[in-house]
Amino acid sequence: MEYETIQVERIGHVLKILLNRPDRLNACPPDMAVEIANAVTDLAGARAILITGAGRAFCSGADLAIKGDRSIAGGLGAYNSLTMSYNPMMLALARSPVPIVTAVNGPAAGIGCSIALAGDFVLAGRNAYFLQAFVNIGLVPDGGASWTLTRVVGRSRATEMMMLGEKVGAEKAENWGLIYKAVDDAALQDEALGLATRLANGPTVALGIMRQNLVKALEMDFASALQVEAEGQRVAGDSADAIEGGQAFLEKRKAVFTGT
Repeated sequence: MEYETIQVERIGHVLKILLNRPDRLNACPPDMAVEIANAVTDLAGARAILITGAGRAFCSGADLAIKGDRSIAGGLGAYNSLTMSYNPMMLALARSPVPIVTAVNGPAAGIGCSIALAGDFVLAGRNAYFLQAFVNIGLVPDGGASWTLTRVVGRSRATEMMMLGEKVGAEKAENWGLIYKAVDDAALQDEALGLATRLANGPTVALGIMRQNLVKALEMDFASALQVEAEGQRVAGDSADAIEGGQAFLEKRKAVFTGT
């Protein structure tokens, strides 16, 4: 599939998605959201996803200079772009059957912050930052931010990010538990790819069930979570990787997973 706003590359079993509008700090118009959703859905056998940005930004948010996007289009235009483009992208990221690593190499603002936090593992360069900028232009957070932030960092810090609209640097984000790790900028891409490769070489079926169960657990009681885990274990237990893992354990060797 051909893309205009992103670049897609297979590196081993990793699907790398590069947000590729560096002249606009990778601002995300509706077309980019659609392309990201398509890339995440069309895995073509990839077993992990790595998302990062070209140039000096991860994603500076929606592109307000484009007609039909956010405040420049008014309330109905914002509603339409969310329901037809941005929300489907966020759902595609949430429903991915494989792990997602995001490498935040600069500003991650607005919808860019939501894309970054969609990763199961979020790594950020020390000069990167996260920003809920909506209040600064008279809008409200979207892209699932009000759902994600309250669950990841709690209501107080989510309120701080959303109502004050101030930058949260990488190290502060790590201390808050907002992200997995802050790393030196020069090491970011190699470390992120290494982690994505590690996940891609893991038991794909089990990892996919894990990421879905983690989301479901936020919305259900303990008894329901136990049942969901049992169902997931039934599926994972029938996978070839589970058979290989058990055999490798008995033979005291490292398992070689194939993703099936």
